Amino acid sequence: MKIAAVQMDVQIGNCDANMQTMLAHLSTTTSQGASLTIFPECALTGYCFDQLDEAKLYAQPADGPASLAFADLLKTTGGYVIYGMLEPSSDGVYNAAVLVGPQGVIGTYRKIHLPHLGVDTFSAFGEDPFKVYDIDGVNVGIGICYDSAFPESIRCMALQGADLIALPTNFPAGAEMMTRNVINTRAMENAVYFAGVNRIGTERGFRFIGESLIVAPSGKTIQQASGTDEEILYADIDVELARNKRVIRTPGKHAIDRLADRRPEMYAALTEPHQRLRPRNDPAYER
Repeated sequence: MKIAAVQMDVQIGNCDANMQTMLAHLSTTTSQGASLTIFPECALTGYCFDQLDEAKLYAQPADGPASLAFADLLKTTGGYVIYGMLEPSSDGVYNAAVLVGPQGVIGTYRKIHLPHLGVDTFSAFGEDPFKVYDIDGVNVGIGICYDSAFPESIRCMALQGADLIALPTNFPAGAEMMTRNVINTRAMENAVYFAGVNRIGTERGFRFIGESLIVAPSGKTIQQASGTDEEILYADIDVELARNKRVIRTPGKHAIDRLADRRPEMYAALTEPHQRLRPRNDPAYER
């Protein structure tokens, strides 16, 4: 499979303009042979909303107008798309990523780990487990931005057979270690392809750092964008490379398999509840 990662700027609260930009980019990527195109986190809506009531104005169902427009285009071009948006929840919004094909919505992921930044400050926590989707024979897992800071997230998808992790992001200034070290580490430790797709530009005082990248299962960067420009990255996914988890460095003397060599019986502490619970909508909490 050939994939495309679209690094773009986003206009907060201007879904129509953002949608037209994404459709234009999708026409380009599919014409270049990309079977899967990935856009940044909240690419449809923008991210740095100050109030929940404002963000709710731009939320739409996963199978709403944006996904319908993508599906209509994909009926002509073929391929699939993953894009970031805000989805209504029972009492607010989810930060979501939607997977769409010519037939419509295939799956929706709601961000599980929420930082104190932008719309995530008051978004609802995603409660559905991580899931892997078969897209034309390539197993694709989906996370969003801050999820990549938690190794367990990517490992859960690797254990489900993911060949590729698609990570729409909004990494701001200060998060350079994510694009320069963490994405590569997550790819290497799980032997998966990893596409971290960031945005550029400034939104309500926050500057986004770009540096989108596609990484091989070895942890080596295949393609990386600049920190300032709109760019499209392309890469080919070799599922056999992602599925061969055993790395032989010296035949007969040195081999590693980071999935087979795990000791899950020793990791019970990872699933125990903790006390560092995030206050929700507490004005006294330091932000």
